[in-house]
Amino acid sequence: MDGTLHLTVPNHRPLQTGTLLGGVLKRVAAHHKPTVGELPAKLDL
Repeated sequence: MDGTLHLTVPNHRPLQTGTLLGGVLKRVAAHHKPTVGELPAKLDL
């Protein structure tokens, strides 16, 4: 998949782990091709 990924990130605290992993990181990983486990290193987290 090429191009821009538009994604809504919830702005509430606390952000539940399931929301972050399933709703945000999983979609970012699918778009940019790394695994969800590789994302923190790629995002410098």
